[in-house]
Amino acid sequence: MIVLGIESSCDETAAAVVADGREVRSSVVASQTAVHHPYGGVVPELASRAHIEAIGPVVEQAMADAGLSPEAIDGVAVTRGPGLVGCLLVGFCFAKAWAYGRGLPWVGVDHLEGHLHAVMLAADAPPFPFVALLASGGHTGVYYMEGPRRYTLLGQTRDDAAGEAYDKVAKMLGLGYPGGAVIDDLAGRGDAERIVFTRPYLDKTQFDFSFSGLKTAVHRYIQTHPDTYRTDQADIAAGFQAAVVDVLVHKLLHAAAVHNCPRVVLAGGVAANGGLRARLTAEAAAAGIAAHIPPLAFCGDNAAMIAAAGYHHLQAGCRGALTDDVYSRNTRPLPAAGPTDCR
Repeated sequence: MIVLGIESSCDETAAAVVADGREVRSSVVASQTAVHHPYGGVVPELASRAHIEAIGPVVEQAMADAGLSPEAIDGVAVTRGPGLVGCLLVGFCFAKAWAYGRGLPWVGVDHLEGHLHAVMLAADAPPFPFVALLASGGHTGVYYMEGPRRYTLLGQTRDDAAGEAYDKVAKMLGLGYPGGAVIDDLAGRGDAERIVFTRPYLDKTQFDFSFSGLKTAVHRYIQTHPDTYRTDQADIAAGFQAAVVDVLVHKLLHAAAVHNCPRVVLAGGVAANGGLRARLTAEAAAAGIAAHIPPLAFCGDNAAMIAAAGYHHLQAGCRGALTDDVYSRNTRPLPAAGPTDCR
């Protein structure tokens, strides 16, 4: 089955063509970083307008890159939520119309579910089951994934997501938006032992997260060192990143141990962080656990992961209705879906 995927949940307009949930025929992502950089974060109205301008050309480019005509597409998968409503509506309505006009089945896909399926696009995709850490700008959670469309949420952030904390700390330091890559780069040049921040474990035996206190600790350091914090930026970044990575890696590997699972997955935009990737790979190997991380191109928001997840829903007979709508936030965690549960 060849699926056209469409993603527009935040500030990337993306389309991709994926065969059988695994083989990426094309993947196109139009970033809006330049649009939002002057504001230090995503401006929803500007993001929605940019999606309207980009959605048609991006889908056409994905089809052209795949070397396929619309007649070769068997189904359409599109992000339904969570995300910014105005942004989601652009991709969702476009996908509905594109599929309806061609008589094709289509399905709305949860954005988080897409991230969890991104690892299936890797050459060394793990077998099921596995424990996955999904860390992005809007979400941080640990999942036990028993199979396609079968998840159990083990724990999630109580406040800021990991990626959100990165962006806010970068803004405090005057480093601009987005903050994840620049902090990762700075951290590689800093001394994590010189400025040590708290590790917000909450409860080391459980799997929930909280990063607001860590963010506040960085803010307090800046307030109490007004004359030196600019020259200390690399060390602040290193100390901050070490605290985040310590917590993320501990929670993920602890969850794997509790569930006696020999495989873990790191997914989401924060999975592109070099420090996190290196630490998880090393500590998982030391614990005898196989660590799987999607290729960098599929860590951030993209449509290939949506097509990969949507493939399993379409195969199960799930179909979207023209009356379906988007949602801004997930009011319930991804359930342990059964083979006929289309949610």
